[in-house]
Amino acid sequence: MTKAPVICLMGPTASGKTALAIELVQHANAEIISVDSALVYRGMDIGTAKPTQAELAIAPHHLIDILDPAVAYSAADFRQDALALIADIHSRGKIPLLVGGTMLYFKALIDGISELPEADPVIRAAIEAQAAQFGWETLHRELASYDPVSAARIHPNDPQRINRAVEVYRLTGRSMTELTQDKGEPFPYHACQFAIAPTERAVLHERIALRFQQMLAQGFEEEVRLLKQRPDLHADLPSVRCVGYRQMWDHLDGLVSYDEMVYRGIAATRQLAKRQLTWLRSWQDLTWLKSEGSVKENLQAVLSSLR
Repeated sequence: MTKAPVICLMGPTASGKTALAIELVQHANAEIISVDSALVYRGMDIGTAKPTQAELAIAPHHLIDILDPAVAYSAADFRQDALALIADIHSRGKIPLLVGGTMLYFKALIDGISELPEADPVIRAAIEAQAAQFGWETLHRELASYDPVSAARIHPNDPQRINRAVEVYRLTGRSMTELTQDKGEPFPYHACQFAIAPTERAVLHERIALRFQQMLAQGFEEEVRLLKQRPDLHADLPSVRCVGYRQMWDHLDGLVSYDEMVYRGIAATRQLAKRQLTWLRSWQDLTWLKSEGSVKENLQAVLSSLR
């Protein structure tokens, strides 16, 4: 191993990542960097299954509670923060341990991220006006004329992604496909990549349902109620769109009953886990660990990768 190692521990929600990570901190001289787009927000503890104070006392996590829920946080932001933390952890003789289920963040960190232009409100408004007059399918056909790869990837009824792809071309004169070829500087470390998940999907579904009920018992409804009292928070913010929070928000707005909120919250979490597993199945150089396996076995598998 010529490059300094970084441990990446991925997995779907409720798969047991945190428990294994805490063991690694105690046995591998590791320091945790959270890879989770919801854990970055302060005041969102119960619904995100944030590590407890007791767990954090044993194994402190970087990139937890770093932002107010009114602030957006991108994959590019994460990559910048994570690279700085990795360098700092290595400088202190420890091993960075990246733990979480936000696969886009892992991909941005390891594969790099393209430098795309920032959104332009004027151009976006012009595109939306054109779509209102002629329809999004017309914009989709326009996109296909100069970026057929993106047009094939984006559904004709997906206005958000069509808008962004057309906007990028109008801003730069280059297609999004062309611009995303350049991922910037390569990841300068050796990534030891692991995923943990139950062997049977039914087991994961059961864990998700149980954990959602536990969150409700711990006061999740009151947590969201406090967030709703803030005038600067609304349902379209990335923080409020987090799984569970959006469903509870709708319930508190009177849009769905309590039982429907519970059903939708569990269903949305299961859908998230399905998307996470889909990402992981196509991941390169990944070693799978079993949630049902002993902690000792999983610990040994990770430690052996560092030798």
